[in-house]
This record gives sequence, structure tokens and C-alpha cells, in this order.
Amino acid sequence: MNIRLEQPQDYREVENLTRESFWNVYRPGCTEHFVLNQYRTNPDFIPELDYVMEEDGQIIGHVMFSKAEIILESGRHFPSWTFGPISIHPDYKRKGYGLQLLQYALDKAREKGIGFLCMEGNIGFYRHAGFDLASKLNIHYHAEPKDAEVPYFLAQELIPGWLASNGITEATYCPPKGYFVADENPEAFKTYEASFPVKEKTLQPGQLPQFCQSCGMPLTKNEDCGTNADGSINFDYCQYCYKDGHFLQDCTMEEMIEHCCQFIDEVNKNLSNPMTKEEYKQMMQGFFPMLKRWRRQKEE
Repeated sequence: MNIRLEQPQDYREVENLTRESFWNVYRPGCTEHFVLNQYRTNPDFIPELDYVMEEDGQIIGHVMFSKAEIILESGRHFPSWTFGPISIHPDYKRKGYGLQLLQYALDKAREKGIGFLCMEGNIGFYRHAGFDLASKLNIHYHAEPKDAEVPYFLAQELIPGWLASNGITEATYCPPKGYFVADENPEAFKTYEASFPVKEKTLQPGQLPQFCQSCGMPLTKNEDCGTNADGSINFDYCQYCYKDGHFLQDCTMEEMIEHCCQFIDEVNKNLSNPMTKEEYKQMMQGFFPMLKRWRRQKEE
């Protein structure tokens, strides 16, 4: 086994590896290979921490790191870091290769003075590399209530005491803009994805929570989803918001929030601590601006 820096001649092979590694794992299909493709020219990209893993001359793993930031209670933006995607070829998963690659990369990151990492992933795997729930460090995820214990939002101080030494007792993390490149450039992603063999997308158990990118409704099975113009499943929007390639409501984000507020009683059936209508509305006002439909509407 050999770990080395990625080279330009590796790019397409690594992107295909990333696609195979992530397909239907965290969401229907994946976008991580496009994120990687675009990130290499992003100023947040850290080329000195862009590693591939080889076994018998074949690339079987890859990991990249990015500059990021956390927002302090004062509103100040403070430098931080993240990593990912980290990919292992499906034939080599659950054999310890991913942990070896990650631990090697974390050691190199620590040597370069990187003191703190936030990321999104499965704690069942990442706890073995020293990660824990970010909420235990009072680091909040931008799209969740501050008091939420978000199971997929993780963090680690690579340099012990890094937060305290920088006077940080509480902060909020938002992933770097580069990770949303597929959402912000859907046609470019569609063209890029068409250069790979066709694979079936599907919702399945174990994926990260999926939400309608218009009303926030949880999407747990294919039948919850809307449809594209050709009748195929649209995994971004629910059946109540999107059908045959069109939105079913012509409304603003504020109007959608008011519409959703009428379902607070149904929402509370699934909450251990029921919310008032005003609390639910306030939560949506913080969450909805991050949904794809309203991000695009704002940009337009």
C-alpha cells in the first residue's frame, strides 16, 4: 500500500473512483466527483493535502482538504478547515483502507498547523479517527437548530485546545460554497455526469436525511419525490411541490413558509419537544434560505 499526492494524470481515474464510492451512499446518486473536479481550481483547495492511495499500482482511495470557516457568536468569520470527499473503491471498503488513508492525511494536516476540522459523515466510521459530534464542542450546523444534536455533523481538534486558544466557546459552521457547485451549476453538472456510464439513483436506508428543496418535507422513499418532465424521479423536490418538471405552486419563500406553518400539528407528532407555530416558523426562516429552490430564486 502506498499513499502519495495526487497528480494531474490521476484526475479522471480519481473522479470515477469517487463516483463509484459515493453512488447512492449519502443521497440518491452523488455529486462528490463533480465537487472534486471543480475544487482543484478553487482557492479553498489545499493541494498539499490531496492524497491518493495505491494498492498493487491501482488507485483505490483518495482524500482532499479544504479551507473553511466558522461564524462566532459575535458574527465574526474565523478560519477553519474541512475535508472530503474521501473515497475508497467499493472492492476495498470495510477492510481498513479508508481509516489508514484518513489517519495518514490527518497526521499531515496536523503537521501543517491545521488545528480544527468540521465535516459531515457517519460517526460510526469517523469516531475511529477521533471525530465526535460537533455539538459537544458547541459548534452548530448552519441548517439545524442550535440545540440539536446533529448525528452527521462531526468535528475534531487536531491540535488539542485549538478552540480555547483562539477564544472560541461557541460557533456555527457552514460548508464552503465549493461543496454546492452541483446545485449552483446544474447544467454543467448534468453535462459532466453524462460523460460517465449511466447508473440508477434511488433513496435507500442509511442515507443522510433528504428534504424537499422547496418545502423541507422529509423524503424517505422514491414515492415521496416529484417527477421530471420525462416522468423520471426528481430527488430534489417532493410530489406536492414538483410534478412533470414544474413547481405546483407559484409563490415566494415567505409564502411557502406560511403554507407549511399550517402543518405544525403533524410535525409535532414526530418531535419529543413540540414546537409552537412561531417557533416552527422561526426555524423555517433559518432553514429555507439554504434550500435549492430559494437559493436560486434569490440569485435570480
